[in-house]
Amino acid sequence: MSGLIEGLPDAVALRCLARVPFHLHPQLELVSHSWREAIRSTELFRARQEVNATEEFICVCAYDPDNLWQLYDPLHDLWITLPVLPSNIRHLAHFGVVSAAGKLFVLGGGSDAVDPLTGDQDGCFATNEVWSYDPVMRWWAHCAPMIVPRSMFGCCVLDGKIIVAGGFTDCRKSISKAEIYDPDKDTWLPIPDLHQTHNSACTGLYSRIYKQEKDSNKVIVSAFEFLRRIGFAMIGSGDNIYVIGGVIGPDRLNWDIKATSDVDVLALGNERSVWRQVAPMTRCRGTVLGCTQLRI
Repeated sequence: MSGLIEGLPDAVALRCLARVPFHLHPQLELVSHSWREAIRSTELFRARQEVNATEEFICVCAYDPDNLWQLYDPLHDLWITLPVLPSNIRHLAHFGVVSAAGKLFVLGGGSDAVDPLTGDQDGCFATNEVWSYDPVMRWWAHCAPMIVPRSMFGCCVLDGKIIVAGGFTDCRKSISKAEIYDPDKDTWLPIPDLHQTHNSACTGLYSRIYKQEKDSNKVIVSAFEFLRRIGFAMIGSGDNIYVIGGVIGPDRLNWDIKATSDVDVLALGNERSVWRQVAPMTRCRGTVLGCTQLRI
């Protein structure tokens, strides 16, 4: 990585390149071999942090097509398609997803595919496999597997480490086991079990958004237009709330069921909060299987 920009030290040139938006990086790589080496270097991404040029992306995986993830760039209102997750499990679902150490992690889960002839689900209900996507190198890597195979479990990031707990085993039995992953060492360690097992998996969803004013709650927007839309993701980014993908169910006039790629956004910072549509997913559609944020 030498002679990036004529007349400038490489350290200065790297900081210039660091200010270029992430979605333009593939074009920068075409300039020269040295630029390609710089764009795919950890030094560039450290420089992005130093010059405050990092960007927040929303990562989404939907039912259709198999094992495909896309990144949404809110600043430029566009979608970036990642390489297909190279798992052997068809329609990987019920997994955990987080971002840590600058990477996207997909943990556990099992197949949500259905045999078109028998109607049975494909083989694996729970696995211990772990995948990470590196936005610097732009590839998926197999990480150390979890100690216990699981699906429909809880996961989060604490102090840069990933914690998973509960869920169901491959024989569909609920478990209380918990463990913690260190991305730097690529190792899992057991931690104390949950006090009890849980026999169902659930998610929370607000149908109204509230803004605190003094001692009372004031309804600032309702979401009745989403009553027929199920299986979507809801996630906050900045001052916005995003409703992504899902399936639009039938009503009294139309019995069709439609998988959608639509993305609706509510800007909470505005005086009059209203829903608006932004760029729909370009490749993914239908029930959202995983959604999280990733800072690059």
